[in-house]
Amino acid sequence: MTSPAAVSGARIIRSYVRREGRITVAQQRALQDLWPRYGLESDAPLDMAAIFGRRAPCTLEIGFGNGDVLLTLAEQQPGCDFIGIEVHRPGVGRLLQQLQARELDNVRVMREDAVQVLKTCLPDNSLDRVLLFFPDPWHKKRHHKRRLVQPGFIELLSRKIRQGGCLHMATDWEDYAGHMLAVLTQSAAFRNCAAGSDYAPRPDYRPITKFEQRGQRLGHGVWDLLFERI
Repeated sequence: MTSPAAVSGARIIRSYVRREGRITVAQQRALQDLWPRYGLESDAPLDMAAIFGRRAPCTLEIGFGNGDVLLTLAEQQPGCDFIGIEVHRPGVGRLLQQLQARELDNVRVMREDAVQVLKTCLPDNSLDRVLLFFPDPWHKKRHHKRRLVQPGFIELLSRKIRQGGCLHMATDWEDYAGHMLAVLTQSAAFRNCAAGSDYAPRPDYRPITKFEQRGQRLGHGVWDLLFERI
């Protein structure tokens, strides 16, 4: 997904591990055949109007997994454009398949480190919403430095999200939720949208994923955080 240390120029500490898993023949074919249509490269700044052929609100999802959230939002919000970032090829291949099957043309995909995309590809004030759902919590204390949500990363996001735009995060690890809340509360660039400056109810637009449903069956809580760029 991304590497927090890359924000400050320090030694790169990855917030993800490339666990490819099994990629199907159909997913591999989608990566080969559909990438020219839906894929974006990270070798130049992105021109949203040129990419989508219009000017519309743009949402970025970091670490989209198998793409279920992006697919749902793209179908429900045809007047909006979406960019998804994911490093794991099976999930990217599946999303490409579904974009073609559902004839959706308001989604583009990047298979790169999200910090590098934010730093080099996305212009300042170009995003209306950023989604970060269920990032790796790196629950062992010695691995907390690998967590994506750090002050430097939030400062980077603050430059890319327009004033009045939204940063929406969710996690099923209470400790990580507390960490996220503390980092965002300390940022002068964001305002907590939740009453009492705490966690927010799940907005109707965020679908409940299979991963989340499994967690709920196991008794896991889920914490949503909604912050406005001010």
